[in-house]
Amino acid sequence: MDDAAAATKPHERLSALLAPEMERVNALIRERMASRHAPRIPEVTAHLIEAGGKRLRPMLTLACARMCGYEGDNHVRLAATVEFIHTATLLHDDVVDESGQRRGRPTANLLWDNKSSVLVGDYLFARAFQLMVQTDSLRVLDILANAAATIAEGEVLQLTAAQNLATTEEIYLQVVRGKTAALFAAACEVGGVIAGEPDAVSEALRVYGDALGVSFQIVDDLLDFEGDAGATGKNIGDDFRERKLTMPLIKAIAAADETERAFWVRTIEKGRQEPGDLEHALALLERHGALEATRAAALGFSEAARTALDGLPDSEIKGLLADLAGYVVARIS
Repeated sequence: MDDAAAATKPHERLSALLAPEMERVNALIRERMASRHAPRIPEVTAHLIEAGGKRLRPMLTLACARMCGYEGDNHVRLAATVEFIHTATLLHDDVVDESGQRRGRPTANLLWDNKSSVLVGDYLFARAFQLMVQTDSLRVLDILANAAATIAEGEVLQLTAAQNLATTEEIYLQVVRGKTAALFAAACEVGGVIAGEPDAVSEALRVYGDALGVSFQIVDDLLDFEGDAGATGKNIGDDFRERKLTMPLIKAIAAADETERAFWVRTIEKGRQEPGDLEHALALLERHGALEATRAAALGFSEAARTALDGLPDSEIKGLLADLAGYVVARIS
């Protein structure tokens, strides 16, 4: 049995199938994160890039390009570009969020400092643009440049939406589409574009990536309230303690009576949290069916991702991409 058949999870089967190309991507990443003059750049970058992430976003670029029959080298450059953009945003996010841990390891800003994280993130953004320019495709450059701008816009919107009880589900989804789904969508779309596929195919891949990314983030937000801390790397209720208005909280607040709203004002808007507040918050989420409604929303986006692939020719990779959409929500089904 080969590696692809032996793997059980869709992203593992995809990784096994794309292993030679992913190795080329990893080699290109190592080459481009080097710096002759500033050794701190590869130190900081290697700490994050080699932390054992799934490399899902670059894998999507490779998968979509191969599914569309692409036989050149530019999909490798684009996959590395996508990973550099993602890594740059993580470095910046950890500074903004004052995080001390990511993927079970100390963050770069904790090991070095905020200045190093911000500046190395800037360096990676610049490297990303150098790589995408080498594809000689203005369309690809447009897609990825727009994605980078949308990610930054989503992060800024989140700053203004955080701790504001007036934040609606519409605003929440706008934030998610910016900070998470935009790169998923671009990673998939450029795979079709670089393969020279018609606009309808590239658009289907973009829709798939967008829905996959939204579902991915909603699941993360749901698991914050009902997940296994050992599996997620987060403690139950971290988002509540950090006063992040995610979908479960937004749904519960929308259904709150006067007494409940006063509780949310105290704990989320004013940040005056007391012992027992998390347990009360969880009880309110349960009372108003907020977790179940959030689960339904995640499943809906997962199904939308699968549906987006319907018009594309059947292939092994198409099946794996459809399975991936299901796997993203498997933990909450």
